[in-house]
Amino acid sequence: MFTLNCKGKLLVIDNPLVMGIINATPDSFHAPSRVSTTDAVLHRAEQMLLDGAAILDIGGQSTRPGSERVPEAEELRRVTDVITAIHQRFPETIISIDTYNARIAAAAVAAGASIINDIGAGNMDNNMLSTAGALKVPYICMHMQGTPENMQQHPVYEDIAREVLDFFIDKLAACREAGIHDVIIDPGFGFGKNSQHNLSLLKQLHTLHILDKPLLVGFSRKTTIYKTLGVTAAEALNGTTVINTISLMNGANILRVHDVKEAVETVKLFVEYGKAETGIRS
Repeated sequence: MFTLNCKGKLLVIDNPLVMGIINATPDSFHAPSRVSTTDAVLHRAEQMLLDGAAILDIGGQSTRPGSERVPEAEELRRVTDVITAIHQRFPETIISIDTYNARIAAAAVAAGASIINDIGAGNMDNNMLSTAGALKVPYICMHMQGTPENMQQHPVYEDIAREVLDFFIDKLAACREAGIHDVIIDPGFGFGKNSQHNLSLLKQLHTLHILDKPLLVGFSRKTTIYKTLGVTAAEALNGTTVINTISLMNGANILRVHDVKEAVETVKLFVEYGKAETGIRS
């Protein structure tokens, strides 16, 4: 069991949790996750909460492979409007800000976010770790080889599980030094990894348990799923459910998803499976 202090609200992870994705962007790879008006934001947030999301993850910058960075002012406008609207309507909701920019993270926390979700693990903004430490909020630290602009061009690993583990050992030390108390680790599926890398890392997910930190998996509708199945991202819900199930069996604590209802049902069945006794007579 893990307990995270989210600006005074305790988030207890005794069973796996679901994080719902809300993209305040016009270009994120899964179109239904995008929102462009306040009404759409609130409707999406309400439905995700009704479906069982424990966290809402708000991003204003697409990080799909080959994406280009938007100006800081534009990202700031996108996320603060969304976070403010959700926080005012649903004040008890735990919101994470998906950004690698320290100034955006600080503004988002001021607007109502209480977790920082950084794909750059502090490597894309040298002020991020110190900012997260000063804000005293949980920090999601993700592994990525390269940057969103070039990460899928030629990713290379000799032993991906060992290299990702070594990365997190170093990063956890840096987080402690920066004063970050609650760290969640994200292996970064699809970020500087091809399909073989992703599936190999998923199969060896248990190697990250040695870190004794909550483990977040974000595999929802990604290329490895839909290209393996020969479908599109829009058709990859069933494949996502399969991968989420494997992730839970290998120790994932948080599933970051586009489709909250289906992920919550997956978690419920996984938990009940874990409770089931053998040899019961009907």
